[in-house]
Amino acid sequence: MKINTLIYSLLLSLMVLQGHGQKAKVASADKQYDRYAYVDAITTYERVAQKGYKDEKMFQKLGNAYYFNAELEKAGKWYGELFAMIQDQEAEYYYRYSQCLKAVGDYAQADKMLAAFNTKSGNDKRAQLYSNHKNYLEEIKANSGRFNIADAGINSEFSDYGSSFSGNKLVFASARDTGGVSKKVFKWTNQSFTNLYSSEVKKDGTLGQPERLSKKINSKFHESTPVFTQDGKTMYFTRNNYLEGKKGKDSKRITLLKLYKATLNKEGDNWEDVVALPFNSENYSVAHPALSLDEKTLYFASDMPGTLGQSDLFKATINQDGSYGTPDNLGATINTEGRETFPFISDENELYFASDARPGLGGLDIYVTKIANDNNFADIQNVGAPVNGTADDFAFLIDSKSKNGFFTSNRTGGKGFDDIYKFTQTRKLACEQSLTGIITNKETAKILPNTKLSLFDEKFQLLKQGISDDNGHYNFEVLCGKTYFVRAEKQDYETKEGTTTIAKASGKSELNLALEQRIKPIGVGADLAKTLGIPMIYFDLDKSFIRKDAAFELEKVLAVMQEYPKMKIDVRSHTDCRQTAQYNEALSDGRAKSTMVWLVKNGIKASRLTTKGYGETQLVNKCSDGMQCTEEQHQANRRSEFIIVSME
Repeated sequence: MKINTLIYSLLLSLMVLQGHGQKAKVASADKQYDRYAYVDAITTYERVAQKGYKDEKMFQKLGNAYYFNAELEKAGKWYGELFAMIQDQEAEYYYRYSQCLKAVGDYAQADKMLAAFNTKSGNDKRAQLYSNHKNYLEEIKANSGRFNIADAGINSEFSDYGSSFSGNKLVFASARDTGGVSKKVFKWTNQSFTNLYSSEVKKDGTLGQPERLSKKINSKFHESTPVFTQDGKTMYFTRNNYLEGKKGKDSKRITLLKLYKATLNKEGDNWEDVVALPFNSENYSVAHPALSLDEKTLYFASDMPGTLGQSDLFKATINQDGSYGTPDNLGATINTEGRETFPFISDENELYFASDARPGLGGLDIYVTKIANDNNFADIQNVGAPVNGTADDFAFLIDSKSKNGFFTSNRTGGKGFDDIYKFTQTRKLACEQSLTGIITNKETAKILPNTKLSLFDEKFQLLKQGISDDNGHYNFEVLCGKTYFVRAEKQDYETKEGTTTIAKASGKSELNLALEQRIKPIGVGADLAKTLGIPMIYFDLDKSFIRKDAAFELEKVLAVMQEYPKMKIDVRSHTDCRQTAQYNEALSDGRAKSTMVWLVKNGIKASRLTTKGYGETQLVNKCSDGMQCTEEQHQANRRSEFIIVSME
């Protein structure tokens, strides 16, 4: 082809007020039941952290708590503590910390974190297409064999290409000379300049005798690649820079390509009011238009400034008043350093285009991608043979209902320089995926309706949002082969994020999220160890003194007891079955007393504490003497409990 051708809604003070308010309401509602209070886990963590204790998960939660509420400076404080403690974090923490650093003007450090994020996430654009598709020939082979093709029956010995449907007619460009306009030869091809022709599409699929469009459209230079609105009254088409008898040239005296718009007259037998589109230029080409399904967006190819390669695909909004928005490059997802050209939007909202820079069979190959509801693009796939071959294949056109269509190729065996081929699609290629899941309460497993869901791409750009339904269910339309993050936010719960990579085959992907209660109910009989997520208090082997990591866990209990000065706790210690029962009872009793001593030393009155060591008498599983158990099973029995015995 020789023609020049993209909440955590964490409100700390409000939560505390709500907690106290709810406590008062419950207390006044029914004094016959145990009085409930509410522990703000994040507030507890912050109190502990401010005393100098360091813990990776704690810093992550504190940073996230402020980040999700857009308090970036506060979030940056805790993310800074996180990275100062442990440099190796998941990719999203590098990105979040970089945003926090920008918020305080530290762009140099923010750039370093972004660089680390790009390395960590593996989404750097430098990862070349071929390295990602080393088995591209096998991929193309899998996509092949889906079309029955044949000569369209309207080709000449010259160039015929770039067709479009207009009602029951196929409109295309041809360099054939049928008279009516003085013959002028295009020096690049030594053929006549192309004009637009139409041919009736008959019921049996054959095409009628081509007829030239009106002189208002066809000039003595190139016209090609038209596209029509659904009502057939407006046409966009490509032409050399020529309007009202005047030919324009760039600085090198080359007549470039431009886009024009024409309107069908009232009689419906002629095109008039030919006007150039406003984003044309004397310095670059704009060509090969395509319309979105709602006809509010015009797609086209151009080498205008901002182009990533030789030619890129762009889009521009068509406004209600007939004006146009500023062209937007479709971006690196679509465009490459080579040529992307000849866009077409199918009835199923698929973008077909030609490219010579992607893994293909040779020359221009035709590719397809699904346009999602958020205007992102699914995986780009080669449509395969026999549509694609070793020559230039381009200008793909399909009627999604009949599965019939046309494309252009300059492959050997054709009648002319470029030829139009007709085809019937025998099976679809499209990969369609949805991401679904259920939001539940982590502690109770109950469903959580009305949870706010946010969908992010692999670079944490927000794509869409939704609310879980009455069954806790959510659903997002997503792109095959892409990585996504889903964030779930609900009042009184800690915000949770999950990540998943979507399969490259049609179907459904599932990502369920269980949210941990942030405002945790407590009352007489409750175990603060479970409420605050304390797995156990660690002691050295056969020892009962408090280790540093045990002190971190005890700080959580201390913070709650300071918040509720009338609370009384029974400290209970348990061991596994190893060693004798007598030894274990004594050891657990000593550990419980050591825990009490630590709390008293840190300001809790001894009268608020009782202790007891239970040894191995209250095992939580079957790991008693003589049973073969794993270390993990034994560890479940080595636990500490902090049972609330009184709130008054």
